[in-house]
Amino acid sequence: MHHTKILLFSSFCNPSLQNFGSSALSRVKINHTKNIRGVHLRPYHYRQSCISFTSTRLHTKISMSDSTKNITDIRKQKQLLRKKIRSRIQSVYPSPSSSASDDDINAAKMRLTSQSNQVFDQLFKLPQYEAASSIGFFLSMPFGEIQTRDAIQRMVNEDGKTLYVPRVGMNFELCDMDLVRCDSNCDSSNLEGKLFFYNFPTNKWNIPEPPTTNSNVATPGDIDLLIVPGLAFDCNLHRLGQGKGYYDRFIAKMNAATDTNKKMLLVGVCLEEQFLEDETIPISDHDFIMDMVLTPSKKF
Repeated sequence: MHHTKILLFSSFCNPSLQNFGSSALSRVKINHTKNIRGVHLRPYHYRQSCISFTSTRLHTKISMSDSTKNITDIRKQKQLLRKKIRSRIQSVYPSPSSSASDDDINAAKMRLTSQSNQVFDQLFKLPQYEAASSIGFFLSMPFGEIQTRDAIQRMVNEDGKTLYVPRVGMNFELCDMDLVRCDSNCDSSNLEGKLFFYNFPTNKWNIPEPPTTNSNVATPGDIDLLIVPGLAFDCNLHRLGQGKGYYDRFIAKMNAATDTNKKMLLVGVCLEEQFLEDETIPISDHDFIMDMVLTPSKKF
């Protein structure tokens, strides 16, 4: 009889056994009340309890399914947007290795330098920049993104900022990075007037990186203001990265053990062609929203 009761209970929970359960119930004599985990239930409560349990499990499965679908949709939207922005950048700023004419390449270089300087002129006027003692700043690719060389020279040589720059390392599959202190006190600076990164090794994107011998890695609370590059930004201060998650992981790592008042100020910087006036960048839970975004002509 004990096994029969278990079978009856299961039949109400499983729709495929409903018919069997109903017929079995008519044939099997059961007590007026049953005890399940110390709670007395009348026979009709078996069905009600199991239906509620089944409904909860079904709702959970649907919620998980919807969440997975939403994440997949966001990923696809980002991929399409990256393709669109990269195509736009390549057409406006052709690289020296492209089939563009020398005149077009030189014009692109001038435009790139001009836009970059306009962005950082805005940065230098910010009271948050003036108040910051330490800056997290990226070393730019030789072409195709906002250029940082002139800005770095001012930060180090004129403004006396403590500067931290990214180091990804050689294992790109880890998708992890540190920011390493490199300023006028760095051993690799003062190279006959050249900037500190002149002798740095370069990674797969031809970006200079601090050598592994430099162990001055930033810890939570070390950086006051982080300047964040991106493939695109929008009016909501959303950021579209290159897709590897380097900056999101770094920000999460730095902010996790930091008091709210000491968290880094996040300032996104981009070219005009990278700012989306009429589009919204889809974001996931792990994507960080900027505190501010600077373009050559605007501040958001």
